Amino acid sequence: MSAHSDVLIVGASAAGLATAESLRRRGFTGTVRLVGEEPHPPYDRPPLSKQVLLGTWDTGRTVLRPPADLAGQGIEVLPGRRAVAVDTGRREVTLADGTRLGYGDLVLATGLTPRRLPAFEGVAGVHTLRTLDDVRRLRADLDTARRLAVIGAGVLGCEIAATGRALGLEVTVIDPAPVPMADRLGTVTGLRLAALHRAHGVRLLTGTKAEAPVTAGGRITAVVTSQGPVPADAVVIAVGSLPATDWLRGNGLPLDDGIVCDARCRAADHVYAAGDVARWWHPGQGRTVRLENRSNAAEQALAVADNILGADRAYTPVPYFWTDQHGVRVQIFGDPAAGDHLRVTEGDPDSGPFTAVAEAGGRPVGVIGWNSPRGARRARHLLTDA
Repeated sequence: MSAHSDVLIVGASAAGLATAESLRRRGFTGTVRLVGEEPHPPYDRPPLSKQVLLGTWDTGRTVLRPPADLAGQGIEVLPGRRAVAVDTGRREVTLADGTRLGYGDLVLATGLTPRRLPAFEGVAGVHTLRTLDDVRRLRADLDTARRLAVIGAGVLGCEIAATGRALGLEVTVIDPAPVPMADRLGTVTGLRLAALHRAHGVRLLTGTKAEAPVTAGGRITAVVTSQGPVPADAVVIAVGSLPATDWLRGNGLPLDDGIVCDARCRAADHVYAAGDVARWWHPGQGRTVRLENRSNAAEQALAVADNILGADRAYTPVPYFWTDQHGVRVQIFGDPAAGDHLRVTEGDPDSGPFTAVAEAGGRPVGVIGWNSPRGARRARHLLTDA
């Protein structure tokens, strides 16, 4: 069986949805089809580790657009359908059930898959957190747990740890790096984040490797680490993610830690990529870039839609993301971790909200706002000016 779309989008993600809706807003009248592996309508992922896991939101609040709204825009959604191959010569995507979908232009927005630790696979009480189904399973375990271990002190791991404390759990974070989120914030702000977690009762085991699970009856009871055992009723593996590109191998598209694209987010003739899975040439930085955050998913989708419609627009954003932990919102523009000096421009880091500019060789490379959204926005221009 085969069918044709003028624009076929594989990945019912925030980036995929934004591409489809942007095409419609810009007056595109051809057929638009959105294929998603999950059975759910497109939904927002950032709340999963915070509001949904905490229980202050039900999962329905994460839905980005109800199916009826998408149908009203003339966007056909195929949920629960997994793409397994693409033929760029024939302009055709094959689904797991054998259906072949033709396209005029193809947008790949398949996002990420969580990295896993083989030693912990198949152990009850061990989780990853990427999807709605993941958060439902984890939340069910946390309803009866007392001790949560989080393996990984990146953005996701730190957010889950903060949510665990808000749920009243004993929380331990295990990571081989010496400072949490230093690769995103830089060492100075990473140390401040570590102090925030400890002040809220999180046990941080940095410089520590998680080695193996301890189980009883097939269920997790502890994590063996390089500093000794850590008791745990539930464990979350948050050691990063990989671009969801395995299904594209051998299909002729350039793959290298993502789908490699030019400055227009184009991977091949009539093939584009958007969101977490896209690695594109950033003219302003003189290198390829891949960003894993919600803001980029939405902004890159707009560029892809424009280029499908003939705009020939290079995508040159200032990278931005935010994270909420223990009542603090940290906003980041650029790449503070690339700096060799942190200059405070507003507020006082020792007493409350602040804004700081990370500099490398005297040149601004990043901005950090610690509960200082206006200050961060004011300082952002330093990066665009640079």
